[in-house]
Amino acid sequence: MEHFIIEIMNQWGYLGILFLIAFENIFPPIPSEVILTFGGFLTVSTKMTIPLVILFSTIGSIIGALVLYYIGYVLNPERLEKIVNGRIGKILFLKNSDIKKAEDWFQKRGPFTVFFCRFIPIVRSLISIPAGMTKMKLPLFLILTTIGSVIWNTVLVILGSVTGNNWTKIAEYISTYSKYTLIVLVIVFIVGAFIFYKTKFKKKESR
Repeated sequence: MEHFIIEIMNQWGYLGILFLIAFENIFPPIPSEVILTFGGFLTVSTKMTIPLVILFSTIGSIIGALVLYYIGYVLNPERLEKIVNGRIGKILFLKNSDIKKAEDWFQKRGPFTVFFCRFIPIVRSLISIPAGMTKMKLPLFLILTTIGSVIWNTVLVILGSVTGNNWTKIAEYISTYSKYTLIVLVIVFIVGAFIFYKTKFKKKESR
């Protein structure tokens, strides 16, 4: 994967960075830490500049985020309610009220969540989907996404530039951080699901 990323960036420069970052936002398993730190290294070994690497990577981030936003927009709460009312909802013990609660929560804390999740690997991409589902105002979504992406991209590009040939070490550190973050998220999801279903069954038993 790293060899493929490096080849594209070497051949296509700024456009390669834009394409890879957009693709990485849609398919989170692609390592943004490799793209951005290597992009930083290229500012030392080629004529590429830090501001333009940050600019094109941010444009790529916005394009990828918009794709997921509109996927969420299509998968709106109304469609989810239809799914919940069907067989899947019965299997998972979900109700329309659960969808409404999740929607209300995101509408209250959506802006804060969209911004800060831009610094969490994997989640930084997927957070665009609930933003679209709850129909967060597009200008607000774009502003928060742009600011968060600029900060994330700038830090990694500068680290890649400062470390030069050692950019791979930075990529490894960020990759390790991403793996631990994923483990924590999986644990949180499992615990959350356990508490959710335990509460559901308690309510049923009390009736």
